[in-house]
Amino acid sequence: MTVETRDDRPAAGTGGRSTLSIWWHDPRIRGILWQLVMVAGVILVGWYLVSNTMANLARQNIASGFGFLERDAGFAISESLIAYDASNTYSRAFVVGILNTFKVAVLGIVAATILGVVIGVARLSSNWLVAKLASMYVEVTRNIPLLLQLFIWYGFITVSLPHPREAANPLPGIFFSNRGGKFPVPEAHPAWTAVLVALALAVVITWFLARWAKARQNRTGQQFPIWKAGGAIVVGLPFAAWLLWGAPTAMNVPEMTGFRFTGGITVSPEFAALFLGLSIYTAGFIAEIVRSGILAVSYGQTEAAAALGLRSNLILRLIVLPQALRVIIPPTTSQYLNLTKNSSLAVAIGYPDLVSIGNTTLNQTGQAIEAISIFMAVYLTLSLSISVFMNWYNKKIALVER
Repeated sequence: MTVETRDDRPAAGTGGRSTLSIWWHDPRIRGILWQLVMVAGVILVGWYLVSNTMANLARQNIASGFGFLERDAGFAISESLIAYDASNTYSRAFVVGILNTFKVAVLGIVAATILGVVIGVARLSSNWLVAKLASMYVEVTRNIPLLLQLFIWYGFITVSLPHPREAANPLPGIFFSNRGGKFPVPEAHPAWTAVLVALALAVVITWFLARWAKARQNRTGQQFPIWKAGGAIVVGLPFAAWLLWGAPTAMNVPEMTGFRFTGGITVSPEFAALFLGLSIYTAGFIAEIVRSGILAVSYGQTEAAAALGLRSNLILRLIVLPQALRVIIPPTTSQYLNLTKNSSLAVAIGYPDLVSIGNTTLNQTGQAIEAISIFMAVYLTLSLSISVFMNWYNKKIALVER
């Protein structure tokens, strides 16, 4: 007969420590506990800030919430991509500001990228004068504060250009004055909608054609003239739509009536100054990124391509830049984000962007927290959208190691 006995002695190695002491010295459990403490601390601080803010607002009889967005704004906006007047709501005014910010950010990114690539390649030119001019551009634009550059461009447009009655007229229907640029546009017609739809369709078709051509070349080694075919599609399809819908040619041309121009489309001095300032300033940084990316590619790649008989422009486009992109894309993403956020400096020169319209709304309603929350949400959304797209593109062009 076996008699079981209970051993109440502590297990070997525990030294008589309690179970709690053993848990506390477990790194995994201790890490979880510290995380719970930190989360609780953040929640408590957030609760204190929110409750204290709400109490202060109530004490000063300031309404909270976003209900003010449905009230009439009561102020005009100088330029807008959508219809707007002073009788519209604050919410529509914010939409106008968001669209204006988006417009200048997108156009600025495109212009800064093109100019930055050109200047970056020019800095590596074997031509002494071209390289020095490109270097001078980079050093000057990067070392002058952006806000000062905006003031310079705005002052140049509003002070140096003539009055509307003496506007410069370099081409028929195009005028430049201290009130901006005036350009002719086609008269409203259904054909132009059809042309835009056809252009979008042509771009999609060309994209699929390029994918097919690349797969065909990888499979058979035969090249397809994608540039000629794509160009024919992008030009031919919209042209065919224009012909089918009546081929309208009427233009809305600017004309001087009294002391101002009527008709056509206007590029305001505020938008022009902001666009030029953001593009030229950011292009200086992108140029250095492009230069460093090209220098990161082994010179042996260039020598090997030259030994095969490739011309210098083909070596740059087909050999060097595709490999340099993996170095160029990550820091360029940061410059795109900087340009988007720097567009908030538009308030200094009177361009009606999100911050400018939001400040007017804040002054009229006193809804500071709500207005700033909208600022944060919009800029966060734009920044995350740019980051997601650029990360996707970076992953797409990354070299696949075998």
